[in-house]
Amino acid sequence: MSAALLGCYDSFKKQALKNNAVIPVLFLNTLFSSLIFLPFIILSGMTDMLDGSSFHVASGGLEVHRYVVLKAVIVLSSWVLGYFGMKHLPLTIVGPINATRPVMVLVGALLVFGERLNVWQWTGVLLAVASFFMLSRSGKKEGIDFKHDHWIYMIVGAAMLGALSGLYDKYLMAPVEEGGVGLDRMLVQSWYNIYQCGMMLLMLLLLWWPKHKETTPFHWAWSIVGVSLFLSTADFLYFYSLSLPTAMISIVSMVRRGSVIVSFLFGALFFHEKNLRAKAFDLALVLLGMVFLYIGTR
Repeated sequence: MSAALLGCYDSFKKQALKNNAVIPVLFLNTLFSSLIFLPFIILSGMTDMLDGSSFHVASGGLEVHRYVVLKAVIVLSSWVLGYFGMKHLPLTIVGPINATRPVMVLVGALLVFGERLNVWQWTGVLLAVASFFMLSRSGKKEGIDFKHDHWIYMIVGAAMLGALSGLYDKYLMAPVEEGGVGLDRMLVQSWYNIYQCGMMLLMLLLLWWPKHKETTPFHWAWSIVGVSLFLSTADFLYFYSLSLPTAMISIVSMVRRGSVIVSFLFGALFFHEKNLRAKAFDLALVLLGMVFLYIGTR
């Protein structure tokens, strides 16, 4: 469910950014996401209405919130790069690149947590790498040079930070006895949205507003609200799954990247993007790599 909603989020984000200023769109996304979770924070802190429910937000002091602030910084950095890159690239290029995140998560687990890859997992990694190079060939047909296009670098950077965020999520959710922090998932999701909103407000006032008349103008689009709704729901389900005792970040990250199927269909049906046959083959390689990762992690 999280993957399907995440695919809708990517598609609505592409629509919201069409001929639009990136920073105010991103600020509004963080604002609406914060407004979605603010009632849960207030009700949890001032009443017992949500006690024992999936929507209860635990309280925490400065030591807890510093972990959440770092989470906000990582995610917002990924979003800034991802929003700028997505605005200038086809959705059918961005989606498959983002789908390589499970590979990055697995490599991160290898480096950070000392995990070792088996033959199935190595095959999945190699397929994902091969798909990336084939995708670069498809991009050249549309005038996109992967080696020299800075929008591509932004999407790759966003994907790498997204993978780092996934590893950090597992660290935050894992119980203390397993080497994690053991944070409440609703505390993390609610407050990191609010911290991001504050950071984006500063960017809006300091970076965008002084020069807004010289750059791409901002215009309102209802798809901006859709971005926040789809992302908040997708993340709620993602954090819930990650908080379960037997959750494995490599599997969760892989399944969540199935969102690329939804965003790819949106790119084909609604944005009428080009070279779909070649890109579909590249996407199939990514998905096949995910299957090998799944088999190897069983």
